[in-house]
Amino acid sequence: MSSHDAIIDRLAARLLTVPPPLPAADTLVADWAPLKPFNRPPVPAAVLIALIRRPEGLTVLYTERSPDLRSHSGQVAFPGGKVDVDDEDVAAAALREAFEEVGMEREDARVIGFMPTYYTGTNYLITPVVAAVQPSGPFVPNPGEVHSVFEVPLERILSPESYGEFRIKREGKEHRSWQIDHDGHRIWGITANLTRRFRDLATGEGAS
Repeated sequence: MSSHDAIIDRLAARLLTVPPPLPAADTLVADWAPLKPFNRPPVPAAVLIALIRRPEGLTVLYTERSPDLRSHSGQVAFPGGKVDVDDEDVAAAALREAFEEVGMEREDARVIGFMPTYYTGTNYLITPVVAAVQPSGPFVPNPGEVHSVFEVPLERILSPESYGEFRIKREGKEHRSWQIDHDGHRIWGITANLTRRFRDLATGEGAS
């Protein structure tokens, strides 16, 4: 067994083996609360936390969203988006989005587990899907959605020293999230919070 496989097996043992059921809407607590409550059900979504096999070690894939997008333009994100009616499940949705956004081939990815759902202040109910990826070619950003693609070493993701605090004001209220700076990229908000949850789960240190 390679060192990559050993790490992936340890991670898989801490993940959910099937997608978690979506919680009831009246039990949800968002990562930040908008001033006006939503008058529609939360939107199911999925993101792919892709562990990329590289000769130098495992990395985690991120995208920088296109500056032309209406929402979250220019921000760092995991590949992902809304679950479509044609998607078999959240894993299928995450892998479809990864192909559409960066050209990741479905056959290159092996889903190893799922994380608990995450409810956002923008009314999305996100299921993180974790996969091991042996890329058969380079990741190519879809210019309509993604400005650039980059990878962060898993070792850096797992280190608590990599995390700082990001603060932002929305509608007069201050909100906080985790923050990770890497090679000129600033990861914050939902993506940083999901990264931290992944890190805590992977290391067995619990949610922060």
